[in-house]
Amino acid sequence: MYYVFNMVKGIEDVAAKISAIVPDANVAYAHGQMHERQLEKIMFDFINGDIDVLVSTTIIETGLDIPNTNTIIIHDADRFGLSQLYQLRGRVGRSNRTAYAFLLYKRDRMLREEAEKRLSAIREFTELGSGFKIAMKDLEIRGAGNVLGEEQHGHMAAVGYDLYCKMLNEAVLTLKGYKKLEDEFETNVDLPVDAFIPATYIRSEAQKLDIYKRIAAITTREELVDMQDELTDRFGDIPKTAINLMRVAFIKSNAHLADIIEIKGSQAQQDVDFVEAETDPDNRASQRILEKCGFVPNGKTGEEGPRFVVERPQTT
Repeated sequence: MYYVFNMVKGIEDVAAKISAIVPDANVAYAHGQMHERQLEKIMFDFINGDIDVLVSTTIIETGLDIPNTNTIIIHDADRFGLSQLYQLRGRVGRSNRTAYAFLLYKRDRMLREEAEKRLSAIREFTELGSGFKIAMKDLEIRGAGNVLGEEQHGHMAAVGYDLYCKMLNEAVLTLKGYKKLEDEFETNVDLPVDAFIPATYIRSEAQKLDIYKRIAAITTREELVDMQDELTDRFGDIPKTAINLMRVAFIKSNAHLADIIEIKGSQAQQDVDFVEAETDPDNRASQRILEKCGFVPNGKTGEEGPRFVVERPQTT
């Protein structure tokens, strides 16, 4: 039997208490700070059946397969993550013998909501091959991160969600041996508007991610209208920030097709003051498209070529 006590300090006392309660059992303890030879001897004795109860830290979480062990007790189970609990539970039940997993927590402890959900999930998903369900439940409890909302963190916050996904995709292609074409470029759209799907509008992270991917692929006005109709039908009235997201995606995809490198906007109070676009100096086609849309050269040159601007009419 395993007794998981995930603290080196006090593990010897726990082993002594168990030995006092069950004097006929041979109780030993093991943790990662032990000398390698000492730890090895304890594990061999446990495998051979010379040790009845092994009090251990989570060093048994992976790599051990002992068919004769059919019971595990996890001390303070509310302090473990769901994936950890799943891995620990998997240490038993590796033979045709019925296995038992007991998850303990202090009687007077007020459990957090996340802890209750983890314990409930590990109790619910007991059938063979439930690892995927556990993983999805863990994702639901912990969340997929706030990379799809207003707040972002770490490296992704520094470069933005869209560019981060692009960099990640390029890294994967590089590992697969694909070479980037020299004429590939990224159209950057930098408009002073909030463009995202609020967490209160689409609560499922999986659904939200799917919608983000489909919005990013919008290239025609018909696709834009169809997406708006679908969102309204499935989730209700579309928030302004989500409408902005679809419009920005539409602008970006069409700007890219016209070989426009960059579109920038400046904000005056709550309205867009002007939108600036940058394109290749030798690409007259994209320049004509800009001029048809009301853009005029502003006499400035960016890193890639001349800049065009369209300004909001001034009101008096």
